[in-house]
Amino acid sequence: MNRPAEDGELLAGARAGDQDAFRALVEGYQGIVAGVVIGMLGPGDDADDVGQETFIRFHSALDQFRGDAQLGTYLRRIAMNLSLNALKRRRRLGLRFISRDQSAAPLPEPVVEAHDAEGEERRDVVRAAVAQLTEKLRSVVVLRLLDGLSTNETAEVLKVPPGTVMSRLSRGMAELERVLAPYVRGDPHES
Repeated sequence: MNRPAEDGELLAGARAGDQDAFRALVEGYQGIVAGVVIGMLGPGDDADDVGQETFIRFHSALDQFRGDAQLGTYLRRIAMNLSLNALKRRRRLGLRFISRDQSAAPLPEPVVEAHDAEGEERRDVVRAAVAQLTEKLRSVVVLRLLDGLSTNETAEVLKVPPGTVMSRLSRGMAELERVLAPYVRGDPHES
């Protein structure tokens, strides 16, 4: 999302205390933040909290944002750092991440039509597989594949060299291929 002129006006307004300008920034970037947070944490209360905290931190740092990076990159970086902190908290609390058989947080039963059920199941399987990756691999997979950032943009968000992004992406893809192989070959419940 490249909206520098509009973002500049909204940032100036938000810095001056215009709540509508800040709300417009939140509405414009909430999808990007949600993509990062849900990609890292999965859906649930943790993700909601981190998404809100991302914008709280951004609001607190409005005066420090110099515009060296695009606003979307800056918000992704905040969301990623807070997501990584949430994962560390989970680990410290002894919670385990999504396994093949269960999810970390119960998901509400979606109301879907019959033709959507297979797609929803596929998304849950992929989400569970991504959740099994290490934090470093998951962060690259989420930003690069799920969020659609370029290698250079991903490197900028994570503050690592582009070669590191490519290496982690390669390792992450290999791990996903290994975890998802039973689903590609056939019904995972047949084995």
